[in-house]
Amino acid sequence: MNFGGIAEEGLSSFEAARVVVWPVAYEGTVSYGTGTGRGAEAIIEASRNMELYDEETDAEVYRLGIHTLDASPSMEPPAEMMKSLLERARSLVASGKFVCMIGGEHSVSAPVIQAHAEKYENLSVLQIDAHADLRDTYDGTPHSHASIMARVTRDMKIPSVQVGIRSISAEEARSLDQLPTRIFWAKDIVGRNDWWEEAVSGLTENVYLTVDIDGLDPSLVAQTGTPEPGGLGWYEVVGLIRTLARSRRVVGMDLTEYSYVEGFDASAFLCAKLIYKSLAFIFEGETERVRGGGGDGARTSRAGA
Repeated sequence: MNFGGIAEEGLSSFEAARVVVWPVAYEGTVSYGTGTGRGAEAIIEASRNMELYDEETDAEVYRLGIHTLDASPSMEPPAEMMKSLLERARSLVASGKFVCMIGGEHSVSAPVIQAHAEKYENLSVLQIDAHADLRDTYDGTPHSHASIMARVTRDMKIPSVQVGIRSISAEEARSLDQLPTRIFWAKDIVGRNDWWEEAVSGLTENVYLTVDIDGLDPSLVAQTGTPEPGGLGWYEVVGLIRTLARSRRVVGMDLTEYSYVEGFDASAFLCAKLIYKSLAFIFEGETERVRGGGGDGARTSRAGA
């Protein structure tokens, strides 16, 4: 069950790996659709069927080594889950590996972002999402999936750029001017690519990438907790991440909110492919070219370590 189906010990052991994939099986605060607790497992299973060559970068990023950790199990109450994840995240970040966490619901991103903020100065967050997630509390807890960006921008005071947003409460809308965040609304950017550089320009040198998969349109990923219509397309998201990786230092990332539904494997495959393609862009400067004429082999690596 290694991500990508990597069998070689020299490429999949923790010691040898440049990247660690960290599954987090948690859906303790979901408020609509369920299944995110099994999402990471399904994504890793789907990843075993991917081609490991990326045509855009002309490289095989898995050759830098990708180790898949055992899943972090669910824990109650939510505050204890977040405390446990923060301790684990601190340990992983301190190891010098690039951490790619797979959720689980989006609440699990907050402690992982906190651990990165403790190590990397001048950190900002790029969030791809349908929802602003800026409620201070939801359903009686500040550790809700609907509050993750409140924890990031209000509590940690980390500047953020939020992309693909198309669902926000009046409470959240009233708070926007008081928070260090900028929103790129889905209605203004869907079907275009002239906003990628502007979005990235609002980020600091060190960036944490958090992808709630409902940022994409439900015609692509219907298996998510709250599938909002009018979302981003595949190439819009890929282009944004490419632009990010080529101009900023991405120090960690996650993908959350894929909901496992038996018999619907296409969405899990898309999530796996998006993670792998993101890693290909992030480590473009460290990977060897396969054909020699594809990606920019001379590009300086900006990935976190």
